[in-house]
Amino acid sequence: MTIVRLTDIINTEVKNVYLNDLLTEKKISKYRLSKESGIPKATIADICSRKARIEKCSADTIYKISKALGVSMESLIEQEMENYSPQLKRPSFEVFKSNVCHLVKEKGDIDFIIDTLATDEVRNLYNRKWYPEAFYLLAMIDFLSGENHVPLCTKYDDIRAQKLKNIIYPAGVLLSDTAVDTDKHRSECIKNAIPEFLRFNIAESDVRNVY
Repeated sequence: MTIVRLTDIINTEVKNVYLNDLLTEKKISKYRLSKESGIPKATIADICSRKARIEKCSADTIYKISKALGVSMESLIEQEMENYSPQLKRPSFEVFKSNVCHLVKEKGDIDFIIDTLATDEVRNLYNRKWYPEAFYLLAMIDFLSGENHVPLCTKYDDIRAQKLKNIIYPAGVLLSDTAVDTDKHRSECIKNAIPEFLRFNIAESDVRNVY
């Protein structure tokens, strides 16, 4: 079993366009990648030539490319972001959440819990003062532990006693409310939020529906 730290992925440095490196390493042409992923060859060519930035692509595009290449979405996104701007060490919270959810789907609940606890990733993020990320990851561990009847890891009880000052809502929820000047979607989000996440003031209602 290969254990991967999220912070290691985020801080990986590359000197060349990562997608080009992967194509060379796997001996796959842009045309073949296009056929196997269902992504237009022009889009792939634009990413490889830096005319398009992969982190600006849709989640569906990133997922299809990463699946065709047999790599994780987060490694594809973060290594390309590092290539464009080395000072960007921290992804947006939305990207982080997506990465975590895809890792859960990729590894399975139990392996995700084991790997994350083994790398002490919650503490690593917390010590960096990346509090939303630390709380989200711990919430995910607690949620999956409950789903699988696994006892909670007590070494993070000090972190469990804390929470964010303000509630973090999904970007889509905030946009929906802003568009019509209401708080309806935020209210619904809180009502449907998973308790393990809401305890940290993170309004998360669905961690399974990822593609």
